[in-house]
Amino acid sequence: MTQNALLAAWNTSNRANTYLVEQIPVALWSARIPGVGSRTIREIAAHLHNARRRWIRTLGKEHGIAVPTRVDQRSVTRKQLVSALAKSSRGIAAILQLGGRRDGKVPPSKGYTWRNLSLDVVHVLTYFVAHEGHHRGQIVMAARQLNHRLSNTVMAGLWRWRG
Repeated sequence: MTQNALLAAWNTSNRANTYLVEQIPVALWSARIPGVGSRTIREIAAHLHNARRRWIRTLGKEHGIAVPTRVDQRSVTRKQLVSALAKSSRGIAAILQLGGRRDGKVPPSKGYTWRNLSLDVVHVLTYFVAHEGHHRGQIVMAARQLNHRLSNTVMAGLWRWRG
């Protein structure tokens, strides 16, 4: 797999996240998710950026990759989150590029103590895409549980994977 293909796949996943955040109806943004205590759709969406930020800090900071600012999951607006997702997406892309320059492996860092994720770039990419796809699914399911199904147009937009 070429580095360009890895970055294209990452950009596609990020585009799906950004699209979903932009399409979440205002009425749902602060809605509490049934059966999940006080967690809101906003908090799940903000988690996408904040989780990326933690990985960038863990895997990239030591190698000169800028760590984006954390967003407040209780108050971030959709517009602020879209901007933050663009920044954290660049950070994840930089980690993938770093691995590409190092024979396909992200170099270990002192901050990486979990050690449960193989640091070859294909596994790193797969982990991030799977994690974020899981949370996109949570948001779609929460909208349904709140009797506010996302439109067919929005749902189809989540699957427009061509740039």
